[in-house]
Amino acid sequence: MRRYALSDDQFARIEHLLPGRPGHVGRNSDKGNRLFVEAVIWKFRTGAPWRDLPERFGNWKNTHKRFSRWAESGVWESLLKTLADDPDNEYAMIDATIVRAHQHSAGARKKGDSNEAIGRSRGGLTTKIHAIVDALGNPLAVSLTGGHVHDVTQAQVLTQEIEPAALLADKGYDSDGFIEHLEVRRIKPVIPPRANRKTPRECDFALYCERNLVERFFNNIKHFRAIATRYEKTARNFLAGVHLVCALAWLK
Repeated sequence: MRRYALSDDQFARIEHLLPGRPGHVGRNSDKGNRLFVEAVIWKFRTGAPWRDLPERFGNWKNTHKRFSRWAESGVWESLLKTLADDPDNEYAMIDATIVRAHQHSAGARKKGDSNEAIGRSRGGLTTKIHAIVDALGNPLAVSLTGGHVHDVTQAQVLTQEIEPAALLADKGYDSDGFIEHLEVRRIKPVIPPRANRKTPRECDFALYCERNLVERFFNNIKHFRAIATRYEKTARNFLAGVHLVCALAWLK
């Protein structure tokens, strides 16, 4: 099996979730779904430009167009959601990580009020990946913002998609509004109180020690060089790459 390729068992789990008939190669297509998905994995794992795809994957322009088309239609996001349908809901963890935006990622054409999730922070142009993982460290939901955006702004949006018994997060998520949101849904907040709180809250610090799993998750997805550094011009395509890498975590 070639490096970064899917095993037979892995592809069998996702084949029916992809557009087109299983095993079918269209008359005007360079490749079937398996080789196409492996091309996208290769691109995000190596961080190489699309035009540097090896010849075995076919025409790079067709591959890029197909990837973008699937991103626009939500195929990559749907793939993650389908694979993540049986999480360990004993508890979940939320956090965010910043990635540098390469200079080639800037300059996307503006369409209305489109936001490409690139902001300026201490590290220059950056994008922030927000994620929730289950009690085993498997990804459940992700979103993007500019690197300057505070972590807690995405908290309620991401937690709408999960039903854990408890949620672990660092003190950056210690917001009255977010705490109330969790308590209304009967989700136990395991979030250390900020030092400037007038009335400190209780926190289960023994359980909080498990929060390292979300940090390990970010470390793992950054093994994919095109995730550790953003090269995609549009937030849609970069998020699609994140969705694919998260889906691969469920295929291990």
